[in-house]
Parts: sequence; C-alpha cells; structure tokens
Amino acid sequence: MIARQSRLFIPTLREAPADAEAASHKLLVRGGYIRQVAAGIWTFLPLGWRVHQKVVQIVREEMNAIGGQEMLMPVLTPFELWQQSGRDYIQEIFRLEDRNGREYVLPMTHEETVTFHAKEISSYRQLPQLLYHFSIKERDEPRSRGGLLRLREFIMKDAYSFDRDEAGLAVAFDANDRAYRRMFERAGLEFSAVQAESGMMGGKESLDYLAPSGSGENTLVTCANGDYAADLEIARGVPGPPEFPEVHDAPKEIATPGATTIDALAEQLGIDAAATSKAMPVVTTAGRLVLGLVRGDDRLSEPKLVGVLESDYRPATDDEIRAAFGAGGGSLGPVGVDVEVVADEALRDGQFVAGANRDGWHLLGVEAGRDYTPRFADIREARDGDRCPTCGGALRFQTAIEVGHIFKFGTRYSEPLGATFLDEDGTEKPLIGGSYGVGPARVMAAAVEQHHDENGIVWPASLAPYDVHVLALHGGAEEVLDTAETLAGELSAAGLGVLLDDRGERPGGKFADADLIGIPLRVIVGKKTLEDGMVDVRRRDGSVEDRVPGPDVLKWAMQD
Repeated sequence: MIARQSRLFIPTLREAPADAEAASHKLLVRGGYIRQVAAGIWTFLPLGWRVHQKVVQIVREEMNAIGGQEMLMPVLTPFELWQQSGRDYIQEIFRLEDRNGREYVLPMTHEETVTFHAKEISSYRQLPQLLYHFSIKERDEPRSRGGLLRLREFIMKDAYSFDRDEAGLAVAFDANDRAYRRMFERAGLEFSAVQAESGMMGGKESLDYLAPSGSGENTLVTCANGDYAADLEIARGVPGPPEFPEVHDAPKEIATPGATTIDALAEQLGIDAAATSKAMPVVTTAGRLVLGLVRGDDRLSEPKLVGVLESDYRPATDDEIRAAFGAGGGSLGPVGVDVEVVADEALRDGQFVAGANRDGWHLLGVEAGRDYTPRFADIREARDGDRCPTCGGALRFQTAIEVGHIFKFGTRYSEPLGATFLDEDGTEKPLIGGSYGVGPARVMAAAVEQHHDENGIVWPASLAPYDVHVLALHGGAEEVLDTAETLAGELSAAGLGVLLDDRGERPGGKFADADLIGIPLRVIVGKKTLEDGMVDVRRRDGSVEDRVPGPDVLKWAMQD
C-alpha cells in the first residue's frame, strides 16, 4: 500500500526542543518520530514505531536463527521473586502494592521471572534452552535525559540461556555474541564489542556493544594500535609514574591544616598529586565497611569496586567514618585502621602521602605491604594520558551508546530460586545461565547519531520507515499528482515501502520535511515531468542526484 503523507500523523517541527542536546533527540523529535509524555517517558509516533519495529524484526530474525524461542513475560512481577534473588535493595526498581497489600515490582530486567519458569526444566535432556521476549521495562531513573538514550520506560529484547554446565554456557554465549554482531551490522551501525561489567545484574564475563556517537552514556576506550577495547567501566589503563618525594623508613606525621582535598594537600606540601592516596570509605549492602584507596590524581571506578566487593555499596556516613577512623573525611588513610582496605594496583609500588586518621594531619612515606596490608585490585577509572595495558600504546576515549549487553550469570539466580535439574549421573544441579539484552530504541538513537547531516536524518536502508519518498510537486495540478501516484503504485507493487507526499505544500517545505525525515531514496515528480517524461531521483546521503525517464524509476530504485 502507498502511504499518503496528507493522511498520516507526521508532526514535523522546524525547531528542536530547548532541552535537547543529542542529535538523535533533536532530529527524532523534529522529524515527527517521537514525543515526550514526561521525563524519560516517550511515545513512538507512527514513523518512529515503524523504525522501532524494523529494529525488532532484525533482532527477532537473528535470535530465531540461533534457536531462540520467543515468549512474553509480564511486566507486573511479584516482589518476592526479587527478594529471593537478593536484588530487592535496588533503588531503580519501581515498587507498588495492590489493593490487598501484595507487593510487586515493575522490573527493568527479567532474570527472576525467567528463572521462575525454568524451574519446570527437570532433566538434562531438556537442555539447552534459549528463551527471549520483547517487553516493556521500567526503571526509576533519577537522571532521564537525551531523548531515547536514558529512559524510565523502554522496550527491551532480553534473552536467557540455560545449560547444564559451563561448556554449554560458553557455546550459548558465543552464539549470542555472533548474533548480536550480525544485528548491529544489519542495522548499519559502527560498533565495538568490548569487555564490560555486569553491575547490578550479577555474573561475570560481560560484553557491551558500544556504538560511537556524539552523545551517549558510555565511554568506549580503545588503543590507538587497535589491540585493546573496553567500556570505561572496566577499562584498564596504565597511568604515568608519580614524582615521589623523599623516601622514609617509616610513616612520618606532618601537619596539614585545612588540606581536606587532594589539590589543597599537594599544593601545601609542594608535591605531585599522583604521589598521594585518596581514601573513600564505603558500606556494602551487608553492612561491611570497606576503605577504597586510589592514587590522588585518580577517580575511583564504582562499577569496578562493585565487582571486587561482589556487592553494591553506598558512601559511609560522617558518623560511621568518625567511629571507624577517628577523623573526618579529609584526613583518612589506611595505616592503623581495623577495616578492610582495597587498594588500586597503582599503589602497589612506591611511598605515598596518606591521611593520618587525625584531623589536619597526614603521613609521609606510606608504603603498601610495610605499613598496611591491602587487597590489591584494579579499581581506578582509566583516563586521558593512560597507556594501553596490552601494548603500551595511547588510549583513546569516545562517547558511545550501549546498544547491547550480554553476560554470564551462572547460578546467580537458579540457586536462590531453586531452579535445578537432574544431570546424567542422577545428581541434582543448579541451572547455569546467561543474559542477553538489546534496546531497539537505543539502536534507533545510535543510528541517527551516526547517520545525519545538518538537514536531518539519513536512515540506513534497513531501518528507514519507508524505502522511497515520492514527492509530488503538483501545485494543484491533478495530472502531476496522477503521475506521481502511478509511479508510487509501481514502486509499491514491486515490494518497496512508499511514502507519497501528496500534500498541497510549497516545494521548499516538502524538501525540508523530506530531508528531516531521512528516507534513503527520493523520487521527485513535477510539472516538467509532464513535458519530458523525466523525474528527479536522489539518494538522501547525497551520493546520487540524477534525472531519469519515468519508466526507469523502478529499475533505479531496485538497483541496490
């Protein structure tokens, strides 16, 4: 069927929303693809839903190709399932009660629910299984922004594999990895599959699929030599060496009045900030106080520390800090305290200035191993100036959108929810699982970020709402409109999706809307067509602009 623009709801705008910063936010709103209902809550208008469903179909085809079975799990989920899994503490989950006082959540992911169903798997003969669905997710996101980039409500494809052992999980993980790469290639995205952190989902061996963009919530870290790539959350960088002050045989106290920040401390002592240590006391969900310790010029990576502690955490309160260290936040250090210390690898060698756990005082010459016994781990955030951990090359940092995430969760959910099976030897074992998520809306946003110009969107052919945009510059002349409709009919009969601009608008307005909407192929029929039988044809990306005979339009449109 031909879609007639005069009858469609495509409310294009000349100006972008005042709060829009991301190109995808601006252009999807201006192009009449999406509209905001509330912070982080968006409606997909007809054009936007067509694009969204194009992404969904690509994902569905690739999941089915590796044996995925589509199902649909409910959004409304008993809270007790999240209590059983131990994820009931997560602040981002929406919670509610029904009229009888029963508690529910509106989940952002469905590991608990799918594991509840997997309890019906009783024998190794029923394994492996790969189940997936497209479902609305809810997230009590405190910082909604960027149009489709950070949402409170969104649709996600989440898939879950269940296997009898780690070898089976590895096969499922690799199959999903290959499927994801095909999905994003078909969607026309430039992307990198990188090491990542599972975060609140739990588990291990995690991959993020990051699409470089002008805007995004992630940072893609790559080596200039091409042999390393990771999400910033887990990226390892090798920092430059500090300029250490004089060596001491034992820690030496020094008064540092008012020096409660690293910059103030370094300036007061006349030393390199990299030769100091920064102490951050945190409390795990189980109530354990831990001191995170990084170099003074570094930032603590929250996702890395969560992974090391195998627990979420919060900053310690002032009262908790005073009780454990006997000093305020600006004078804390690892020497002489009875708390677990997790120190970054950069603190392994050398003597650093550290807090003396006495207000207004610090210690010179603090040496790990000699003066305190930490647990070493990579807990710093990689930054500009770091070198590649593989080859020593320069690291590059690019803003990116996370379009997919896969990870192995092992028995993280099957054990607490009692999802077991009888193995071949007759023993009862927990199911071993993996999780695989894709956000179609994020794929849309990433495609726009990577494919646009100053005039609007330039959709990859696989995602465009229609294949061909036929513009009838008729100015009220019925014969021109009839000719455009005839061409549109031929294109449609050949299996192409056709949007016919039959509106009585001026040519300038039609061209502006066509550029903004961004359909890959454009056919322009005007009064001159009646004289010479020729029509203008253009590719939205600017690679083709020609004038061809009317009978050749179909051949031109199908040539790719």
